[in-house]
Amino acid sequence: MKELVIKSYGNLSFHRTISELIRMYSENQEDIREVAKSMVDWTEVRKIADLGCGYGWFEEALGNGFDFMLGIDCIRSNEAGFLSVAQRVAKTARFANLQLPCPIDTDSDYFDLVIAAYSMYFFPDILPEAKRILRPGGVLLIITHSAGMLEEGEEFFDFSNLREVINNFSAENGERTLRQYFTDISAVDYRNSLVFNRNDADALAKYIDFKREFISKDVSPVVVKVKLLSELETRGVMRFNKNDRVFVVRK
Repeated sequence: MKELVIKSYGNLSFHRTISELIRMYSENQEDIREVAKSMVDWTEVRKIADLGCGYGWFEEALGNGFDFMLGIDCIRSNEAGFLSVAQRVAKTARFANLQLPCPIDTDSDYFDLVIAAYSMYFFPDILPEAKRILRPGGVLLIITHSAGMLEEGEEFFDFSNLREVINNFSAENGERTLRQYFTDISAVDYRNSLVFNRNDADALAKYIDFKREFISKDVSPVVVKVKLLSELETRGVMRFNKNDRVFVVRK
């Protein structure tokens, strides 16, 4: 899994490009980070850990004034990007190059907030450790995909292996997994679609390229790209499920 994640997310510049592409072609123009932030009482948040932090995507949406921010990611090249953001919003910031799930070198009951934005499906077994490092009353904030995100592609292809990854922790089954460790759980659905018109073929091609390492576990990414671009040309418009769910879990 680590090799797959590195190949998919290791190119920081391309990852940022895709984040912007998703924003541009989203039918729902409300930033999901703002939705997630509105579900947290920030007056009690001073120390934050971000599991699968990437280049600091979530931190880019935060204000300043935090005491400590820890980013954990298996991609070493994300360190500079994460720290450049985290050091602007927190007095102290640290990056740990770890492959989760694994023990996190910090005291129990330490963090006010633990974030997992589009990452929990890679390491759902981290939940007991996430609970350990959260203080009593602390919040675990999770953003995850809906299992329906593959439905358009599955009209043409069998994405069994990719679906297995998403089903590790999805909008549909996430609460059931969380109930093994927590009792205070709430969630908000974020309805969205990515909409590509015929003249957006280059953008759709980039989006497929971003998913190529995951797609390749089931089907040749080249075959997928050719087919979906052909369908876009024929239909004139294609919509892709981008429904997500935000979980707020209190210890």
